[in-house]
Amino acid sequence: MARTNDTVAALLQEYADLIAVTGGDDAFKARVYEKAARAVAGHPVDIAALDADGLRQIPNVGASIAGKVVEYLHTGHIAAVDALRAKVPYGVLELTRIPTLGPKRALQLHEELGVASIDGLRDAILAGRLSGRRGFGARAAENILHGIEVLERSHGRTLISAATDAAEQIVGALCGVPGCLRCTWAGSLRRFRETIGDVDILAAAVEPGLLMDAFTRLPEVVDVLACGTTKSSVRLRGDLQVDLRVVEAVSWGAALQYFTGSKPHNVRLREIAARAGFKLSEYGLFRIVDGCLVAARSEEEVYARLGLQWIPPPLREDRGEIAASREGTLPDLVTAADIRGDLHTHTDLTDGVAPLSDMVAAARERGYEYYAVTDHAKNMPMQRMTDEKMLAQRERLHELASPDGPVLLHGTELNIGPDGELDWDDTFLSGFDLCVASVHSHFTQPAAELTRRLVRACENPFVTILGHPTTRLIGKRPPLDADWDTVFAAAARTGTVLEINGFPDRLDLPDELILRARRLGAKFAVDTDAHAPVHLDHLRYGIGTAQRGWLTADDVVNTWPIDRLRAFVAAKRAVAARR
Repeated sequence: MARTNDTVAALLQEYADLIAVTGGDDAFKARVYEKAARAVAGHPVDIAALDADGLRQIPNVGASIAGKVVEYLHTGHIAAVDALRAKVPYGVLELTRIPTLGPKRALQLHEELGVASIDGLRDAILAGRLSGRRGFGARAAENILHGIEVLERSHGRTLISAATDAAEQIVGALCGVPGCLRCTWAGSLRRFRETIGDVDILAAAVEPGLLMDAFTRLPEVVDVLACGTTKSSVRLRGDLQVDLRVVEAVSWGAALQYFTGSKPHNVRLREIAARAGFKLSEYGLFRIVDGCLVAARSEEEVYARLGLQWIPPPLREDRGEIAASREGTLPDLVTAADIRGDLHTHTDLTDGVAPLSDMVAAARERGYEYYAVTDHAKNMPMQRMTDEKMLAQRERLHELASPDGPVLLHGTELNIGPDGELDWDDTFLSGFDLCVASVHSHFTQPAAELTRRLVRACENPFVTILGHPTTRLIGKRPPLDADWDTVFAAAARTGTVLEINGFPDRLDLPDELILRARRLGAKFAVDTDAHAPVHLDHLRYGIGTAQRGWLTADDVVNTWPIDRLRAFVAAKRAVAARR
């Protein structure tokens, strides 16, 4: 159930990849289509309603690209994409899905080794057939094998954003069916897992048959896998499976708890219930001695009868939440309502797709107290940043400031070089309200070098936030191999904030590392890394990840008032003044 924008963006990105594989003089053309793909994905209006003239109003979409999009909207195909698909062996396209293996290197492996599948490439590496080949040393072979593992772990799973979009549309449709009493999603999606195997929808209805019929007839359904009186399963466009379960209203709370999971959490609850003389199932909590129902209507009721506080779904992973619930020490988790501002966003000055004025207007519409613009700095050549451009943006930001808010902060996203060096010297950095620093290259350095690189960035007094710290792209690029406890300790010691990047294919830091960093005393920022106004909505995924990491509002610096935030930034910068 992807938006038309997302479907077209994926096609344009595929075309860019195909151009990159075929090579020749079209490297610039590939980048043009990559930019267009980002712009279409970030466009707030459904492009299905646009004609060629309307499409050309989207940044980076010219007449030729607009024509291809119109062709897709009318026919469901783009002839140019189909033509290039026919020229590029399927095996090469499959190989390009491996994180760390680019299109040209995939084509090289196909031509030199004859490999036409991921399994074939793995077998070739294990047999030593890469040995001695130009550009494929032992380290490269190891990285490719690791990339294959990352890809296989993500196989059959959907990013939380796509799963949420599907769930919202289905729940919205089912709530309108006569006799539907309640309807929501459960499962790993309700727990804010970063990827979803299948979507679980739970409903209570007067006539379950009407709900089942409406569910299986949804226009997005391409295959009905099963259809019954209490459970049905369908497959949507994009191969996402959705399961609908209908329960009686009296069992709603018990069913919602059961189908939310996780399995280890539910096993713990059943053990507690058994020790107390109860049996817990999706139908309710029953006394074993007489089968009497004692709790079922609400989750809170079920947990309370087991002697527990209600446990927020993102915590239900059997990571100490049940003991904390029993002891009354569950954290008061941060929520989207706590966020006062976004500290990592981009404009079309670099790789964003919206002008500065549009991004500021979007922040104002969200009611933010403050808002930071952090375009890329000058050490990423393809962004074409200069000192003059950055200073001109600062002046324009001052012009856009308004008494009714938000407070506009001028920042930058610095590039952390291979040795930990940054784009500008301290004098220039001191002019920014804050600085995000991120790794954008040299991802495969040895662990010791990566650790020193990140620690050195933390030790720079002008680095406020360590951006998307692991650099991972879910299902596409593995995380950096660094000593994270050392990095987190350095962040806590130096007052460097660790970002929780809400972009759905990043969610970086991931929850497991948030838990470790929190224990070491680090602070966090939940940011969107927005490249278009629509991306500001990605805050929800960053918040869900923060909740999975047990964070409270006080742990997250962009829940703080602006004066406290500025004082925090100034305290770290005071180190430079003492040099």
